[in-house]
Amino acid sequence: MSEATASTAPVPGDGALRVLIADDQALIRAGFRALLNSEDGIEVVAEAGDGAEAVELARRLRPDVALLDIQMPVMDGIEATRRIASDGSLTGVHVVILTNYALDEYVFSALRSGACGFLVKDTEPVELIRSVRVAASGEALLSPGITRRLIAEFLAQPGPTGAAPGLDRLTEREREVMALVGKGMSNEEIAEQLHISHTTAKTHVSRAMVKLNARDRAQLVVFAYDSGLITPRSQGA
Repeated sequence: MSEATASTAPVPGDGALRVLIADDQALIRAGFRALLNSEDGIEVVAEAGDGAEAVELARRLRPDVALLDIQMPVMDGIEATRRIASDGSLTGVHVVILTNYALDEYVFSALRSGACGFLVKDTEPVELIRSVRVAASGEALLSPGITRRLIAEFLAQPGPTGAAPGLDRLTEREREVMALVGKGMSNEEIAEQLHISHTTAKTHVSRAMVKLNARDRAQLVVFAYDSGLITPRSQGA
């Protein structure tokens, strides 16, 4: 148990989004907790001072969203993310990485480990609240305004290559859509690019996620890169 002992709150009523905060700085945890608890429909159910506590609390409380700092004692945020994402009983826990820098090198490892996105710690309050709701819905969260920069940097990083398991089950259209997701496009942008309806674009994305057993949209980005559907050259095209 770290110096910043985990504290738990009563489980909120039905319908409220349940959030776990893990950061080794008590002041940051307190600020996030106060902000989120002031919002209707969101409740911070636990906080922890290190990654090991975060994993333990995630298993015990099954929050909708886990906000994890990257650099923590005992166990860092990347390893904590990996353990949560690989636990079949925690598929409903959506991990959002907290970082001091928008393009921190560790963000790429966090996405590959199963995080649904990231937030910089100095994000505006309204954006933090919106992001928690987005993450809880299962959508990828790649901080607005820098999504394409993140993807471009991600593609420049060395990483494993080879088809993702199940890639051969995707239709040609689903592969095309997956590649566009990997470039940071929203469903609306994909629909416009392919001249299809928003509903159809969303359906293709959902089917690709199911076939590839992807936890969320962010993992499709990882698969798109690792399987070679996107290359640094195609990203810049």
